[in-house]
Parts: sequence; C-alpha cells; structure tokens
Amino acid sequence: MERDEAIEVGDRSKEKELSVEEIFEVKKVPSWGEQLTVRAFTVSAVLGIFFSFIVMKLNLTTGIIPSLNVAAGLLGFFFVKIWTTLLEKCGMLKQPFTRQENTVIQTCVVACSGIAFSGGFGGYILGMSPKIAAQADDGNTPNNVKELSLGWLIGFLFVVSFVGLFSIVPLRRIMIIKYRLTYPSGTATAHLINSFHTPAGAKLAKKQVKALFRAFSGSFIWAFFQWFFTGGDDCGFISFPTFGLEAYRQRFYFDFSATYVGVGMICPYMVNVSLLVGAVLSWGLMWPLIEKKRGDWYSADLKASSLHGLQGYKIFITIALMLGDGLYHFLVVVIKSIQDFIKRASSKDSSVLPVDKNHSDDEGLGYDDKRRTEVFLKDQIPTWIAFAGYIILAIISIIAVPHIFPQLKWYHVLLTYVFAPVLAFCNSYGCGLTDWSLASNYGKLAIFIFGAWVGMSGGGVLAGLAACGVMMSIVSTASDLMQDFKTGYLTLSSPRSMFVSQVIGTAMGCVIAPCVFWIFYKAFPIGTPGSTYAAPYATIYRGIALLGVEGFSSLPKNCLTLCLVFFIAAFVINSLKDFLKSKNINAYKFIPSTMAMAIPFYLGSYFAIDMCLGSLILYLWTKKNKKQAAAFAPAVASGMICGDGIWSLPSSVLALAKIDPPICMKFLSKSDNTKVENFLSG
Repeated sequence: MERDEAIEVGDRSKEKELSVEEIFEVKKVPSWGEQLTVRAFTVSAVLGIFFSFIVMKLNLTTGIIPSLNVAAGLLGFFFVKIWTTLLEKCGMLKQPFTRQENTVIQTCVVACSGIAFSGGFGGYILGMSPKIAAQADDGNTPNNVKELSLGWLIGFLFVVSFVGLFSIVPLRRIMIIKYRLTYPSGTATAHLINSFHTPAGAKLAKKQVKALFRAFSGSFIWAFFQWFFTGGDDCGFISFPTFGLEAYRQRFYFDFSATYVGVGMICPYMVNVSLLVGAVLSWGLMWPLIEKKRGDWYSADLKASSLHGLQGYKIFITIALMLGDGLYHFLVVVIKSIQDFIKRASSKDSSVLPVDKNHSDDEGLGYDDKRRTEVFLKDQIPTWIAFAGYIILAIISIIAVPHIFPQLKWYHVLLTYVFAPVLAFCNSYGCGLTDWSLASNYGKLAIFIFGAWVGMSGGGVLAGLAACGVMMSIVSTASDLMQDFKTGYLTLSSPRSMFVSQVIGTAMGCVIAPCVFWIFYKAFPIGTPGSTYAAPYATIYRGIALLGVEGFSSLPKNCLTLCLVFFIAAFVINSLKDFLKSKNINAYKFIPSTMAMAIPFYLGSYFAIDMCLGSLILYLWTKKNKKQAAAFAPAVASGMICGDGIWSLPSSVLALAKIDPPICMKFLSKSDNTKVENFLSG
C-alpha cells in the first residue's frame, strides 16, 4: 500500500513541485502518545550523557558552546534507524520511525545537555566554591562560600529548572502561530529532520552520519594519542610553543585541539576573527603594558591571582566588555520586541494569521502553514495546567532554595518568580526574532540586584550567585522550550509531546549534568589558573558578585577608567555595526563581535587560533565544493567535537583510578635545557 502511495506521489510530482507537507501527506501523523516511545527516551538518555560530557568540557574551558541541535538530530536519526532496521529484518518492528519521534529525541537530548550549560557548573555554581573564592583577596568568608556537594547540586537543579517551562507554555500559540516568529535554530533543526525522513534526505543522512563517525573516530584516536604525552604540568601537544616560547608565555600557540577546530567550523567566520582580534589586543598589547606598571598602578608584592593586581584588570575589563555588549543587545531586543508587539496588537487584521512576505503560492507554503497550524492547535496544553504548575513549583522553590542557600531569603526568591515570567517572555520573544538568548545577562543582572541587597556581611556574594542560578534557569529553559515548539510545529509534532519530552529531558539533565560535573571536579584541577579546565567564567561570575557587594572602590588603579572605556566601546562598536547594517553598507560584516573579543581577554588566544584554523578549513572546502561543504561540514565538525569530547570520559576514569600518562613532552629554551642536562649529569 505504501509503495503504491509513493508511486502516486511520484506521479503527482511530475505535474508540479510538491511542498514539504504535500510530500508527507501520505504519512499518517502519529498521536502525541505514539510520538513518546521507550526507544526514543532510551536513545535520548545515552545521547544526553554523551553530549553532557561535551558541553561540560567546553563549559569548563572556554565557555563557548556551539549549537548541538544538528548533531542531536543526526545521531538520534542514526541510532533509531539502526534499531528499527534490525527489528524490521527480524520481523519484529511494530512501530516505524517517524520525524515526530526524531523531534522528540532531539528535544529531549538538547534539554538534557542544556542543563550542563544553564546549570552554571562552569560559572555561578563553581564561583561559589572555596577554590575560586581563594583566588580573590576579598569575599573568602564562611557565609560567602559553599562547599560543592553532588546532593545539593541535584536538589537545587530540580527545584529551579522546571519553573521556566510552565512560564512560557500559555504563550506558545501567540509566539508560533500569531506572530510567526522564526526561531532560526529551531527552524534549521526542523528542516534537517524533515530532510532525513524523505527518500532523498535519508540517503544524504547516511552519508552525513558516515562523515560524522569518520571524524569522530579520528578525533577520539588523536585525543587518546595525545594523552600519553601529558604526564606533568605544561606537557604534551596542548602546550606546544607553535610560535616560539615568548609567544607561548603570552598564550599564543596552537594546542592541537580537535574540539575547537570543529567549533570553528560551526561558528561564523567573524566570531572566530573577533576572538583573534581580542587576543591580540589584550595579550599582545594591553596586559604587557599594564604589567610594566607593577609597583605603580598596583602593588608589586601581590600574588598573580589577586584581583587587586593584573588579574583584576583581566577579569573586570572582560566583564565590562561582556556587560556592554549584553546590555546593548538587551536594549535592542527589548525595544524591537515592544515595537513589534505594539505594531501587531494595533493591526486591524490581528485576527488573521500574518503571512511571511517571502512565501509564495507557487511553493505551496500556504498549504504547509495551514496543515501545520491545524496539527499544532489539535493537542492543546490546558492553560490552567501551566498556571498551576508554575505556582506550585514556585512555592516549592521559595521554600527549598533558602534551605540550600540561607543567605537568599524566601522573599528574594518570591520577587524573582514575580518578575521571571516577564523576562522569560522578553528572552523568548527576542530569541525568536534574533536567535540571541540573553539568559546569562539576566542572571548577571540578578547578581548585582540581590548581591547589593544582601551585602557582603550578609553573604551577598553567595546570595547573588544563587539568585543568578534561579533567574538563569527560568529564562533559559523558557526560550529553549519555545525553540522546540517551533521545531515541532514544522515537523507536525504535537506540542504535548514536545512539552513532555522537554520535561523528561530536563529531569534527566538534573541528574546527569551534576554527575558529569562531579567526575570532572574530582578527576581534574578545575578552576585552577593555567590548567586545562581553568573555568574562567567561574572567576568572572564571582568577580561580578564581588563588584556588586564591594563597590568600585576595591578595583586597582585606573581599572575603573579602563572598564568604562571598554564598556562604552562595546556600545559604540555595536551601534556602528547596526547603523551600517540598516543602511545596507557591507562594511558591517567586517566589524568584530565585542562579546567574542572579550573571551580571550582572560583566556588567551590558543583556542582562538584553533577556531580560526577551523574557519580556514571550511573556507577552503567551500571554495573547492560549496554544495559538499554545506552538506557535510556540520557533520564533520560535530564528529570532531564529539570524538575529542567523549575522550573526557575514559580520561576522567583513568585519572580517578590514579593512572597517569607515562610521558611528559615538554619544550624548553636552549639555555634551560642546558641547565637541566647539567643537573641530571651532575
């Protein structure tokens, strides 16, 4: 019967070019309950663990997390396709693999691994620890630090991670149907899944999976090979002085990381160039010049990690750039959202669904919109469930959070939940327009407000970081859910199955992410300056909290002036870029991203060089074969990231088992090498 239907579709395609939903018209849309399968959540759990290791490694190194939606959809398709193919050959297949089930897997995996990022393990959570607090001269007091424990980490995530899901559910129809927001990441993922489940797309998917696993294998083997040479501090290929020892001391070197080469292939060219520009500006010019002011601008007796010395300039200038960029985009998104909201609300035809100007009848998208809207509105989530869920979970959180963090009182948490739905709406709406989530900026705003409210003596540093966690979890999960609703809308997946999948994925993440973090925390020197897992954002978040409770007077000489200069510079650069873009002047494409520039101000350029190499590989590949590069570059990049990232698991196990690498490959200057040889021979 299906073969006859496929032939019929083929005959119809000769008469006219069919739209996506016309091609899938012969396929029955499974009910929302049928979309939620045991195999889907089994695969999601496996992939959730896999991606949590990748995200955690990135979180604890540079904090740059690329979109893993493509990889999640691709691997979800691959694993379930193998499963169903084997069952079909054995005559045991009861339920075919559909794009709706594929969407459920992608949603669950991204929700699970997303907790590894929004959980703040490389940021505000680690910033609470005595290890990070000890790196600063102030704030290292009993009521401003908290020993990390797997128990309270899991408990805290469970009480704060689900509230955001209920805050945005009542607005799904307005966001997706009425305002027809694009949500670029959700839309791209939906198109990928749709292509996987069409005959031509399935063939392409097999080739993409093959390319991904080749890259995965090569990346994993290379990471395994490198491990043998890292038997000591500053040993191995990761400490290779590519451009000389002096450049290496200023953190300019290539560290042979397949992860960041892959990340560079995914990130836009200008992001990678911006990273390099920021590294040259800071480590090439500013820090050497400020270091010459030792004894004048700051005491020469301070230890390297003191925030009253060079470290203070590095952290607070980085924060100033990030806050300037974040505040600028926050204001732009809010203004655009308000203007767009007023425009739509005042439209005389507001009851009619707006039609995208780029859609034409020839492409049959009018039918697609009608079909998708019909399915999207079929399985409604009752509004009373959303309101009841939000209130109940908020009450639980208001009671539980002060028990975990006594510095944060119940009325602080209550105030957070009063304003959170508005901020969740702003973030979700802005994300739909620009694909830019400002969750971390809302969290930083909470640090300032509640840190200043509680004060240093009352534990304001810890209170601010905890409030950041509450706010960031709500705002981040809300925008993630709306992205998934958009993906579900375009793949005819039920909103109910999307919501249930998001809830289950979040629950998985609340257990998996802390456990993965705990493996890293126990196996490696997390948060130690100069280590592989330096976790720079932990120091930055704690620095913001200290700034909030101590005031600007605690900064070293001229640090505040430089912070203001870079804060204003972020506004000027972004304003110039948007002005040129509004005038259709192509020069805007060559203006660097201030947020990307800020990251190497603290870390150095080693990962920026890796990522620029990834951009170069993609550029040359595109020049040689643009179509092939577009189809396979994301798969190859994902494979490189996955292979190198998953090596973290066996390397963590080896470290926990006290099995150290047998060789230390270290690079010395000629004079130092002579001293070593004389010492050994003597």
